[in-house]
Amino acid sequence: MSLPILIADDDPDIRMLIAIAVRKSGHHVSFEAADGVEAVRGATAAVPALAILDISMPNMTGVQACTLMRADPRLVGMKIVLLSAAAHDRAVQAGLAAGADLYVTKPFSPRALALTITDLLDAP
Repeated sequence: MSLPILIADDDPDIRMLIAIAVRKSGHHVSFEAADGVEAVRGATAAVPALAILDISMPNMTGVQACTLMRADPRLVGMKIVLLSAAAHDRAVQAGLAAGADLYVTKPFSPRALALTITDLLDAP
């Protein structure tokens, strides 16, 4: 069953790579955002199964968007993956503390991200 997935990254090329991964996982992109504010609006409107958020976005970071999404009762069952070039422990811990289910570092391969999406959405 194809599930709706929201993707948010300020770089259109990265959004395209994420969209490829989403399709490879057998799901579909329900909403694309270029910043955290758009991502939160899209999530509350579309209520996707998964949100994939870049951490470094204008207007609102992915961590801030994640925090707001986790506080919204309409999004209780939604999974969240944060993407970032920052791989140090403090960045990872901050992302997970904000409520992310996974923290994936850039660069990533669409194939590996597709497997991550499948694993996350198949998990109980």
